[in-house]
Amino acid sequence: MIKVRYTEANDRITHIRVLGHANAGPYGEDLVCAGVSAIVYGALNSLQEEDAYDINLDEGYVQIFLVGEGNRHDDIVLEVMLTSLKTIAESEPDYVSLQPFSKYEEDEQDEI
Repeated sequence: MIKVRYTEANDRITHIRVLGHANAGPYGEDLVCAGVSAIVYGALNSLQEEDAYDINLDEGYVQIFLVGEGNRHDDIVLEVMLTSLKTIAESEPDYVSLQPFSKYEEDEQDEI
């Protein structure tokens, strides 16, 4: 399952973590995983102020922290990314979950 968690503060997305694999099909043919990957990497490629973010990438793992000022364009990119991931989570609930971080989860480290 792909787990998407996020934090919002002051009407801005300040932290997003996408973790796991959908396992909705054979490796290399998993359309759910491909859709999530396309959304996430498209958003990352669209950020204008990359230095405003701490971005960590690994297989099955993406974490984005707002660490600087950022700009409105990047706020919209992250909002569109989250909305797109919500759409997949709603249509494929067996493979993708999406919810805000709880206070506990902010400090928790998931295994990759």
